[in-house]
Amino acid sequence: MIQERILDLTDYALATGLIAPEDARYTINRLLELFQLDELTEEVAAVHKVSIQTQADAEDALEAILEDMMDYASKNGIMTENSIVYRDLFDTKIMGLLVARPSEVVTKFQGLYNHQSAQAATDYFYKLSCDSNYIRRYRIKKDLKWTADTEFGTLDITINLSKPEKDPKAIAAAKLAKQSGYPKCLLCKENEGYAGRVNHPARQNHRIIPVTINGSDWFFQYSPYVYYNEHCIVFNSNHTPMKIERATFGKLLDFVTQFPHYFVGSNADLPIVGGSILSHDHFQGGHYEFAMAKAPLEKEVVFQGFEDVKAGIVKWPMSVIRISSEDTGRLIELADRILMAWRGYTDEDAFILAETDGEPHNTITPIARKRGGKFELDLVLRNNITTEEHPLGVYHPHAKLHHIKKENIGLIEVMGLAVLPARLKDEMTALETAILEKKDLRSDETLAKHADWVEEFLPKYKEVNKDNITGILRDEIGLVFNEVLKDAGVYKCTKEGREGFQKFVDYVNAQ
Repeated sequence: MIQERILDLTDYALATGLIAPEDARYTINRLLELFQLDELTEEVAAVHKVSIQTQADAEDALEAILEDMMDYASKNGIMTENSIVYRDLFDTKIMGLLVARPSEVVTKFQGLYNHQSAQAATDYFYKLSCDSNYIRRYRIKKDLKWTADTEFGTLDITINLSKPEKDPKAIAAAKLAKQSGYPKCLLCKENEGYAGRVNHPARQNHRIIPVTINGSDWFFQYSPYVYYNEHCIVFNSNHTPMKIERATFGKLLDFVTQFPHYFVGSNADLPIVGGSILSHDHFQGGHYEFAMAKAPLEKEVVFQGFEDVKAGIVKWPMSVIRISSEDTGRLIELADRILMAWRGYTDEDAFILAETDGEPHNTITPIARKRGGKFELDLVLRNNITTEEHPLGVYHPHAKLHHIKKENIGLIEVMGLAVLPARLKDEMTALETAILEKKDLRSDETLAKHADWVEEFLPKYKEVNKDNITGILRDEIGLVFNEVLKDAGVYKCTKEGREGFQKFVDYVNAQ
């Protein structure tokens, strides 16, 4: 069986273009070595039929091929443990044998960029990242995704299932394993080709592209969990902390100058309002238009000295200033002025404090894109202050919403895509049954946290049955996410909130 699967995987590599026909024998021999086999028998080679000839065939076949290979490795003592973490380490090692060296990938990318287009280059690199199984397509397909219509547009909702849970054996092994500082984090360039360990994913099939943005050395890669189309990560070549500053705006705009079909944005640089990795400066981008990008200006504003730059407050639950111009230099100047003003801005009436006890609270989540012939920057005002009533953050999902979303509201959520925890898949399934059977939710340890929410929305519906219950729950989750974004907005979408927002605009003009 394993010899047949080695031939199948070689056929996969040929069908996807990971290897050329001249590489087939070499690839077979490398796989034989990995599985501690001395030969490919003539009998197996003679009866083998090529069933993988197209890209579609390849995508459908890969998961089963790798599963069989790992089962063999487990039974024959080639793989350490037969658990999800060790299987992921081993199947990455398998796929790493099929991927071209970094220099070849970079040369191909740059050739496509220079002689065809930026999009041709990213199309190639994205396909490579999927075909190499760095992006595990068969897991991504299991993610639950839907949209929800709200007063602010159509929000995207996803329950992420593609990020594997760690098994108990791996958790125990990680505690006993020697602590390593290499690579320093999941974003460092040293991850490329790294074999991984129980507490760090394998990356033999991972490739990165060097890019120069705003005169500094960065790298470009894709997220292995692609929350949206061509979800990419652009990261500093050095392991240096996140920082929102004038240079950030220049880097974002330089990136979309080089890749005008992509947007790019940065998480904020403070805890609570920032992303999950603040220790390594990075951006996220992709080939996707979020609800926030589609949102119109609610009100145009004028910044003194920048009358040539179109500006306005965006109709969005979070507090967003959008500025646009053909001149990136003017955008950088104005964005820096707004950032500097916001860093030091206090308005006690609106409960916006620049700092308490020396701890800064104000920062910005910036997003750049090119629309038509103009560049745009969306500047999302953030504040991470906490109180006894809201210990996780005043401008953070409030406690009544934690049954759906408790985690930080980072860049992706800011733009209108809810990344919800995997636990919700099973909880929503159980909740559907409990609602239809009219069970007491408060008596169920898992579902009790959803009881207030269900009691609040159920009266809206004349009839709830097995045909519409899934749609009802999905719509209501979308409305919860809408409330999450409202909680995260420093200026609310009320008369008082908009007056406070205008007060800040006036403050910028007074500087």
